[in-house]
Amino acid sequence: FIVGGSAWAVFWLIGIKLPFIYCLLFGSLIAPTDPIAVIGILKKAEVPKSLETKITGESLFNDGVAVVVFLVIMGIVTGGHDVTAQHIILLFVEEAVGGIFFGIAIGWLTYLMLKSVDNYQVEVLLTLALVMGGYALAHTIHVSGPIAMVVAGIFIGNRGRFFAMSEKTREHLDSFWELMDEILNAVLFLLIGLEVLILTTKGSYLIAGLAMIPVVLLARFISVGLPVTFMRRMRDFSPDAVKIMTWGGLRGGISVALALSIPSGPGREALLTVTYIIVVFSILVQGLTIERLVASKKLTE
Repeated sequence: FIVGGSAWAVFWLIGIKLPFIYCLLFGSLIAPTDPIAVIGILKKAEVPKSLETKITGESLFNDGVAVVVFLVIMGIVTGGHDVTAQHIILLFVEEAVGGIFFGIAIGWLTYLMLKSVDNYQVEVLLTLALVMGGYALAHTIHVSGPIAMVVAGIFIGNRGRFFAMSEKTREHLDSFWELMDEILNAVLFLLIGLEVLILTTKGSYLIAGLAMIPVVLLARFISVGLPVTFMRRMRDFSPDAVKIMTWGGLRGGISVALALSIPSGPGREALLTVTYIIVVFSILVQGLTIERLVASKKLTE
């Protein structure tokens, strides 16, 4: 809502006439962060493990919830859903809560299968089947695939990892998914680069993108700072956790993918161009300076 409301005002001042619902759609698609690149930098900078875990965990659930919110707003934009509070709440519950329970169910089923075998080739294939088959089934039954995969991954990565896998399996599993992660991210950024060639580069769109960069960073600071301030009463956070999580919240492939999924119509080109500008700034500027920011802080557990 912070980004959407600010975007509506910025677009209006620049002369880009977009309905408010499209601005909210933009707010939801720019919310997800990509921790993959920044985690490698943070490990190199030797940040506390607790902060690294918080950044990764926040990003995972942030991505899942943001995608659900995006789908809800997209349904309103395309006229696929009734614009009533009751219907929106029910749809959100169906997607988010349904995704959580579905993730627990398929995670438990995969855990039982992993526990019944001791062959790392089979166990790696079971986790691959969990991701590919589970996501496809989630989409079919209309629950959130991203949230389901996060929950299932947490279940397998914790209980399954320690109670259903040998040390040899864990090593092969880590190597396989690290390789998959690198390959898919490389393909994703290649596609992002190719898409730049067909963007509509109007001057007003470029100005809007540059104007939205500080707005998105401010929204990130508020949305991270408020809950962290509240949770400091219950658990420890590094003194500069909010700054690191704000500047380290890189926008990446998910935001671009969501922007590309917007159907042709008023505002698509504007939102797509603004999204690209923010993503490029995030990767080039934030990504290249986060290590210096971390190095300048004496972080402790």
